[in-house]
Amino acid sequence: MNIALPVILVVVIGFIAAAVLAFASKVFYVEVDETAVAIEEVLPGANCGGCGFAGCSGYANALAADHSFPTNKCAVGGADVAAKIAEILGVSAQEGEKEVAVVMCNGTKTAAKAIMEYTDIKTCKAAKSVFAGGKACPFGCIGLGDCAAACQFDAIHVRDGVAWVDRSKCVACGACAKACPNKLIRIAPEKNIVFVRCSSTAKAADAMKACKNACIGCKKCEKECKFDAVHVENNLSFIDPTKCKNCGMCEKVCPTGNIINMRLVVKAANDKKKAVAPAPEVAPEKPAATA
Repeated sequence: MNIALPVILVVVIGFIAAAVLAFASKVFYVEVDETAVAIEEVLPGANCGGCGFAGCSGYANALAADHSFPTNKCAVGGADVAAKIAEILGVSAQEGEKEVAVVMCNGTKTAAKAIMEYTDIKTCKAAKSVFAGGKACPFGCIGLGDCAAACQFDAIHVRDGVAWVDRSKCVACGACAKACPNKLIRIAPEKNIVFVRCSSTAKAADAMKACKNACIGCKKCEKECKFDAVHVENNLSFIDPTKCKNCGMCEKVCPTGNIINMRLVVKAANDKKKAVAPAPEVAPEKPAATA
C-alpha cells in the first residue's frame, strides 16, 4: 500500500498535466502558413538581415502575407532564390541589380596621421569612445576590423590600416555597414567602379593635416565631370551612382587620390601578381652528342 499510493498519485498527476497541455494546445494553436514555410526552405538561411528583417523567417512571413512584396530582397540568394520565391507565390520574378559594400575612406597607414596606438582595445566601437580612434581624422576608418568580424562571407578585411571589400565575395547584406561606428560603409551598385573613398567634411587645411588622401573640396572633379555626376558639398566630393558613367576622368584630376577607379585597382593587382609569379620551368638543355 505504501508503494501503490505514490504510483497512483504520479499517474493521476500525469493525466491532469496531459489534459492541461492538450487544452492549451487547442487554445494557443497558431496555424502554420505553408507558403511561408515553403519560402523559408528556399532561402539560404544566412539570417544576415540584408533583406531588412531580423532573419530569413521574417522575410518569408512578409512575402507570404503580401505577395506584392519584393521577391529579390535576399542578397545572398540572388536571382536564383528570387525566381524560386516568385514561383512559389505565382508572381513574376523581380530582377535586382547586384550591389556591393563600398568603404568611404582611404586613410592608409602611410596617409593617415596616427595620434595613438591601442594595445588593449580590440574593436573600433571601443576605440571610438577613446579620443574617437587612433587617427587624427575623426571621420576615417579606425582599422580594428569590426566590419570584418561582422561579415559572414569573408568579403571585407583591414589592409594597410583601412577596410577593403572583396567584390567577388560581397553579397551586400549590410552587416559591415551596421558594424562600422563611423558609418563609412554604404551599399552601392556593383557596376559603379569609380567612387570617393573619403568621408571627411573638414576644411582643406585640416583635412590634409590629418590624412594625405583626404578630399579637400577643390571641385576639380566636379568641373571635369561631363555627366553632372560629381558634386562637392560641405567640403566633400560625392559621385551620384545613377549618373556616373565610370569614365574615370574625375579620378585623373583628383590631387589627393581620394577618388578610386576600381578598373585601375584591379589592373594594378593583376600586374603585381604577374610580377611575383614564379618563372616558368624550362627544360634543361640536352648535352651535345659526342663522337
